[in-house]
Amino acid sequence: MPLYWHLLKAVPSLQIIAHRIVWSTLMVVGWLFWRYGRGWLGETLQQPRAIWMLALSGTLIAVNWGLYIWAVNAGHVVETSLGYFINPLLNVVLGVGLLGERLNRAQWLSVLIATCGVLWLTFNYGNFPWIALALAFSFGMYGLVRKIVAVPPVRGLGVESLYLFLPVLGFLLWSEAQGRGGFLTAVEAGGWGAWAGLLLILGGALTAAPLIAFADAVRRIPFSLVGLIQYIAPTLQLICGVLILGEPFGRERMIGFVLIWLALAIFAIDGMLRSRRRPVERPT
Repeated sequence: MPLYWHLLKAVPSLQIIAHRIVWSTLMVVGWLFWRYGRGWLGETLQQPRAIWMLALSGTLIAVNWGLYIWAVNAGHVVETSLGYFINPLLNVVLGVGLLGERLNRAQWLSVLIATCGVLWLTFNYGNFPWIALALAFSFGMYGLVRKIVAVPPVRGLGVESLYLFLPVLGFLLWSEAQGRGGFLTAVEAGGWGAWAGLLLILGGALTAAPLIAFADAVRRIPFSLVGLIQYIAPTLQLICGVLILGEPFGRERMIGFVLIWLALAIFAIDGMLRSRRRPVERPT
């Protein structure tokens, strides 16, 4: 994702997030109407607490998207990766503290080591990592809300998107009318500008598919497990930021990230060993 949004660096970040919401809404809601007809929306909103909880989760993910896109195009990819390293720790805290989930000794050890790594990165970063902390909090709370609300993943994403659709569409139309839009201007410019317009549209699919998979996953597995395996994504973001986009990554940061990778290895090995010890259920 950071490489994709970096291609749209010439487009204002607020308009990128607006297009991301509009096109993903059209794709997701269009598929839902085609698959389930007009009744899917009413059925989804009839679920307990769905109306206000999906409004909350939609707001949280919109804030997360907007901050992330701005940070990527402002040259803070490494700090965004720090945010998504902090996020799994927050998920573990939420899973244990609010949902009553339990960790074994190896899992607690991995959490402790990862926490040390995040604290090292935080205090050796050079300035207060507000981008990282805001990204971690917004996405952690989004995952918690989607864990609690009992709606199918795609339908939940469709309702979230509808809450945001009209205000965002109004903003885009106003921006284009004022001559400050990033879409029609990009398409009319020709050359790379036309490609920018196409990338804005395809950003909807890039948005919808991972969120559908994430919303489905958080309902199938323990929330603390979601937290710990999510270290994979920020590792890839870090690689993109350092090796491709050329952001600085010195010895101090390396120490923190090595601690986090060690924690992930302990957790993964423990999971494999426990899965092998489970008895195989035989059909009767």
